[in-house]
Amino acid sequence: MSLPRHLQSSQSDFGDYWPGFVDALATLLLVIVFLLAVFTAGQFALSQALTGRDEQLADLNSRLATLAEELNLAQSENEQLSLRVSVLNQENGALQETNAGLSSQIAGLQDGLAAARASLAEEEALNEEAQATVALLNNQMAALREELARLNETLNASEAREAELEAEVVNLGRRLNAALASEVARLARYRSEFFGRLIEVLGDRSGVRVVGDRFVFETDVLFASGSAELSEEGRSSLAPIADAIIQLTDEIPDDLDWVLRVDGHTDRVPLGPNAPFESNWELSTARSLSVISYFESRGVPPRRLLAAGFGQHYPIAEGRTQEAYARNRRIELKLTSR
Repeated sequence: MSLPRHLQSSQSDFGDYWPGFVDALATLLLVIVFLLAVFTAGQFALSQALTGRDEQLADLNSRLATLAEELNLAQSENEQLSLRVSVLNQENGALQETNAGLSSQIAGLQDGLAAARASLAEEEALNEEAQATVALLNNQMAALREELARLNETLNASEAREAELEAEVVNLGRRLNAALASEVARLARYRSEFFGRLIEVLGDRSGVRVVGDRFVFETDVLFASGSAELSEEGRSSLAPIADAIIQLTDEIPDDLDWVLRVDGHTDRVPLGPNAPFESNWELSTARSLSVISYFESRGVPPRRLLAAGFGQHYPIAEGRTQEAYARNRRIELKLTSR
């Protein structure tokens, strides 16, 4: 069966265009292949360039890490040297200024020498004047190094002397401790004699007892309630003690520095609103001063007396009974070193 005429005509026309269409497609394909080849070559070249750059960056990073480590080491060494120089400067103040001046001169000479060498390198030849300058700077550098060596020897000698002085200080400390121990032993002997005499003088008198290394007087024997004025009974109780102190003052050598400490103590009961003292602190101190004043009036040297007030803060009897309060209201006498 034959095609219609108009279809046969269209088929004939299509056959005429087909070779050109094929050529166009082939050309387009070649252009695409060429572009792909160019793109591939560019990618390869770019990859090679990037690989080279990465290697260069890795090498630079490695060199930077090495330089950072060297810088850290240099900084650590610089800190150690600075600390050493600081210690030497503190111990040798006189040498510090000289050393600093020499260091400044060396720095200036080094800068001048570096500048001279740079200038000579740029000119590519040394003239006679530049050579003379370099020689002069080198001589000055050598002289300064010799001076620094001499200063180092002086510093070493100073450190050795300091070590000797430290040894002497240790030796003096030992001798001082031995002397103090001897003084304590001497004072203990006189304290023992003082205690013996007071025990003989006081006998079995009520309101007086020995507690450790001190005599304790209940203040009810010496003072009226809330008062810091010695009673007649209190004066009579303290009179033989004052005489014993005066006798002891004449017997103890002058080179033995001692005092009789008078400590005032109260109970924990607060003072009333009409009391002449605002607190137990003031009352205990005033009572101690009253005893001191009485001893002084009896002829005891004032420089051998010491007053202290402790308020209610150092009780010797616990509890809130009247007996405990009475024991805590007390005057204590202690022979001790000043």
